[in-house]
Amino acid sequence: MEAVSPVENPPTEVCPVCSGTGWKIVEREEVSGAVRCECAAVGRADRIEAGADLPPLYAGSSFENFLLPRENPVAYRELTEVFLAVRGYAREFPNQKQPGLLLMGEPGTGKTHLAVAAFRAIMAKGFEGTFFDYQSLLNRIRSGYDANSNSSDKEAYHEALDAEVLLLDDLGAQRVTDWVEDTVTSIITSRCNQRRPLIATTNLIDPEMGYVTYERNAGGKVDYRTTLTERIGPRARSRLFEMCRVIKMPLVQDFRLRKQGGQ
Repeated sequence: MEAVSPVENPPTEVCPVCSGTGWKIVEREEVSGAVRCECAAVGRADRIEAGADLPPLYAGSSFENFLLPRENPVAYRELTEVFLAVRGYAREFPNQKQPGLLLMGEPGTGKTHLAVAAFRAIMAKGFEGTFFDYQSLLNRIRSGYDANSNSSDKEAYHEALDAEVLLLDDLGAQRVTDWVEDTVTSIITSRCNQRRPLIATTNLIDPEMGYVTYERNAGGKVDYRTTLTERIGPRARSRLFEMCRVIKMPLVQDFRLRKQGGQ
């Protein structure tokens, strides 16, 4: 039987301007110089997003597919205001005065969807970002102290410090200890001092945002609600509010249920 020759790979298209070098020569005032070719930006946003470690559940979250509760006029109005504020933050990015964004609210109000939507819109502008679940980040940093841990665990702390844009989901989900408080304060303070943007979500409350810190149950007993300060410490909370635009999510029907219902 006659051997079949392998199919050759199709030739890779080479940019006709820079011949694949990524640089082009320009003339300015009779002086030649090399500048980045426009072809370098092609596919850059996709490459940035691929390296951001977005969880599959939120990989497609965008402003375009955020569902507003049209069946509830009050909730629709309040959530629309939040939606426009978050979208405005992404459009105006970067903002040196308040480079960060903090979304506070009950579970299921759409915080993470909006945070990721803003995050993706920012990456589409060419900014590099990293997504971390708060609990997972602390676990990786803690395990990084173990001599037998892998290199990615050892680098997690510095990645959270140095990421051009950091999205920290479910901030304060872990009970506070001195180690947790010091670690979170270090990350937030460093990013604040360096004006590195931080986008964060939290289910915890803050009195300055109009939250009531206690509620009386059916038996008349007073239950006190955990605040953000109690979970991350007063220093981290102070720096977070200094660097972030803080947005309180309205109480609406669970966003996950709205999404499943296709409303």
